[in-house]
Amino acid sequence: MLPPSTTTWISERANELGFAMAGVVRAYEFPDLARNEEWFARGYAGEMNYLRDPRRTNLEQVMPGVRSVIVCALIYNTEHVRTAQAWQESADSESNAGGPRGWISRYAWGDDYHQVLRAKLELLLASLRERYSEVFDGRVYSDTGPISERVLAKHAGFGWLGKNTLLLNERLGSFFFLGAILTTLDLEPTPGSAGTLAADRCGSCRKCIDACPTAALVEPYVMDARKCISYLTIELRGPVPKELRKPMGQHIFGCDICQDVCPWNRSAPITEMKEFQPRHFAQSVSETDAITSPLADPWKEINVVSSAPLNAAKSLFHPSLEWLGSLDDEQFSRMFRGSPIKRTKWKGLMRNVCIALGNSHPHRDSQSYAQVLKVLKRLAAVAEPVIAESAQWAISCIQQEERD
Repeated sequence: MLPPSTTTWISERANELGFAMAGVVRAYEFPDLARNEEWFARGYAGEMNYLRDPRRTNLEQVMPGVRSVIVCALIYNTEHVRTAQAWQESADSESNAGGPRGWISRYAWGDDYHQVLRAKLELLLASLRERYSEVFDGRVYSDTGPISERVLAKHAGFGWLGKNTLLLNERLGSFFFLGAILTTLDLEPTPGSAGTLAADRCGSCRKCIDACPTAALVEPYVMDARKCISYLTIELRGPVPKELRKPMGQHIFGCDICQDVCPWNRSAPITEMKEFQPRHFAQSVSETDAITSPLADPWKEINVVSSAPLNAAKSLFHPSLEWLGSLDDEQFSRMFRGSPIKRTKWKGLMRNVCIALGNSHPHRDSQSYAQVLKVLKRLAAVAEPVIAESAQWAISCIQQEERD
């Protein structure tokens, strides 16, 4: 086994690379993962069949000879945070100049975290290879393989799995990404991680459970993913169940509610990383459209915007639903290159925008009323059945409110 100083060095180097936490845990079969069978049996995984990969329960199947796992946390919370009051105001289309706006989970405002996180983990692994001449294997995972980073982080001493099923840390809250390096090196575990896990500090708090509009948290520490807004807007490929559309409100990609109400996030630290700041776009969506992104340089056809106001309608921070609803498949592909939002594809985003517009309550005498209906009628005529049906549903909602 390498000396404890190695684990200390790993933590220090990770900090230099911008990670908020780093720890080492021995590779073994974690009992937490075995409990997932009951969760699957209840059908709570929905269409996420990749979670059934048998390798997720045994790291040896992921990388033969693995002995240690280095776990790192990278903060993505920015200064552009919302309070519950601000969200309620923004959910009312009349409070938004320029028409109704949608909500995108803050982790998706900027660049694809898989790439950003992986690049930093690769640098850490490269530093480890430079420091030790010993030949060893190492593999990097940034939410990109059959491992459960949050379970690994729990056993590395990062925190506890909260009632909202997310990893919580007393100092950092939960607005951070988790990545891991699997290695054949025999590393000393982080002090306090072996056999002594962080205490569960949720106590009697039920804020996350009570705040979930779709009742996805069926009991403390148990989520029915089929009801989760993040699942509905990202993972689900077909139509959203009609009984869940109204509770979705104006969420169009992901959801932060159970994190926003968590007391451990009241003082959650923020990051200055440019990669995670909200993207904003030029006034027209064309081949020369510009976006703010440090990853933009390799994309020769895209220029960087440096001065567009953050609260502009064409921003991923409270974006205009009318604007997003006007995008075609090609425009979607250009705009969301290198963005987590590409995962939902054009069809998924348009479906979500339709539902959000149906929940936007535009007044007939408002400036946006006619434009909202114009966008929805155009989407109701597209060839994709999921989009067309969602648009028709939204039109019916708006017309019903008008009659009422």
